[in-house]
Formats: sequence, C-alpha cells, structure tokens
Amino acid sequence: MTPDVGIVCFPGSNCEHDVAWALASLGASTRILWHGARSVGDVGAVVIPGGFAHGDYLRPGAIARFSPIMAAVADFAASGGPVLGICNGFQVLTEAGLLPGALTRNVGLRFICQTVECTVESASNVLTARCAPGAVLRLPINHYEGNYTCGPATLAEVERAGQVVLRYRDNPNGAMHAIAGVANPAGNVVGLMPHPERASDPLGVGTDGIVLFQSLLEAAGVWQSVSRHRASADAAI
Repeated sequence: MTPDVGIVCFPGSNCEHDVAWALASLGASTRILWHGARSVGDVGAVVIPGGFAHGDYLRPGAIARFSPIMAAVADFAASGGPVLGICNGFQVLTEAGLLPGALTRNVGLRFICQTVECTVESASNVLTARCAPGAVLRLPINHYEGNYTCGPATLAEVERAGQVVLRYRDNPNGAMHAIAGVANPAGNVVGLMPHPERASDPLGVGTDGIVLFQSLLEAAGVWQSVSRHRASADAAI
C-alpha cells in the first residue's frame, strides 16, 4: 500500500516541496495541507516542514500553533497517527504542546548552516525505527533557534523514557545534552532540527536522511491501513 502523507504549509513555510520530493522519490503520495484547513483528511502521516511559519513573529511557532490545522494535527497525533516536525516544524510542535521542551536562540546568537553528525539514540519511534541505535547520520542544519531547552524534571524524564531520538556528536547550538530531536512518550510524534529532506539525494550532502523517511513511511502505511479498515468496519455497522 502506497502511503499518503500530508505536508502542512503555513505562510512562510519554505521546505514543503523539498519534503514532498523526498517522500515521492520513495514512492509516497503527498498532499499539501493549508494551515487554514480544519482536517488532515485520511493521510497516513503528517509532516510539518521547515521555514518561517508566520514570519517567526513573537518566536518561532508561537503563532502557527493557533492555525486551525493544528487542532486537527493534535487530534491525529492523539489517535496514534505519525507526525513529524522538521526544524521550524519541530518548533511548532513544541509550542503546540505535542512535544516537550522548547527551541531557543543558538549559543553565540548566530545562524547556523552546516552539515552535522548525529547519533541515533533510540529506535522506538516512527522516525528512526529502521535505524540501529548508535548509528551516525550526516544531516544538514539550518537554523537560528535550534537550542533545545527544558526544565530539569522534563530533561530527566525525556532521557529516562528514551524520548531522545537524535543527539549531536559535536553540539553546534548549545542544545541541552546535545539533543537534536525528541519524541513524545508514545513515539508517534517526533521533532528534529536537522533536515532529512536535504540528505535524500546522492547529488547533495548524502543520503542519510532516506532511512528516516523510510521509517516514517512504514509507520504511515500501517497507520493508514488500520485507519481505513476501522472506517470500513464502522460503515458496515
């Protein structure tokens, strides 16, 4: 079954087509979900891409969390649907309360655009399920507010519960415990600052992002199949 993936687009998003291309190259069908929509439809996964949602006014993601689509994304996540936030999408998910912590300005107050190495910390989530813990991935980052931060109790719980998905090998932005990506306790919502879509073409910086999207699509296919089966069963009652 070819999974369908919805990609949320806010005013200011600029990576939605990059994500769509990367997913389509792996056989997925994609659809752009405008931020004013009130439903994500019958997709198998939702991706919130990078960019500058609503111009990053106030702080990244602070306005985007109030877009109508986010209520639908929250419902989709609560029902177990796979959700991925990349860079600005990660910021939106934290602002919306779908992921713990927050993203603040980089140490040194500098915009960072480089390729970094990240270690896979956990495979118990929809993004790294096909990765071996300890594997090292080379992925591009491109952000000014990528410094992951949270309170001591939250940090301890995130580490204890295995919610850290990726960790920088050489911390570029001052993130607590060098955290590059986290998941919710159920593992179906994941956010990361690196851009896997920019590491999905051998003509670019490499192809280490492909395995992450393969993991997401595997989860999306399962979720969409189960959801359509439930819908058919409900309709037959």
